[in-house]
Amino acid sequence: MNMHNLKWSQSERVIARKAYNKAYKKEMDSIRTEVIRQVQNYKEPKNIWQLHSYLTEKRKEIDQKYNYRYSVLLGVFARLIKEGFLSLDELTGLSEDKIMIIKTILGLGKED
Repeated sequence: MNMHNLKWSQSERVIARKAYNKAYKKEMDSIRTEVIRQVQNYKEPKNIWQLHSYLTEKRKEIDQKYNYRYSVLLGVFARLIKEGFLSLDELTGLSEDKIMIIKTILGLGKED
């Protein structure tokens, strides 16, 4: 099934938005934790530029990763699951077709 042609029910849209927002917050919290760790471990004034580089890199990564278009959302969810910011359980309520697409992307397709 093509991800671009999937239909999303209203309840699936609510589930997807909630999972997306939760994953985003979880990732932002992990970045915040890393920033605090880096600041606490500063030894030299030039370390501030390492923090700047880290945040710039993370900003680009986040901007590329978090895309809420329904045509790519299942791929986004698969990536977030792979990176540990989301679980399949948090997507309970999505259609079986959508869950199977995510599992296929993750390499967890049907076992015979």
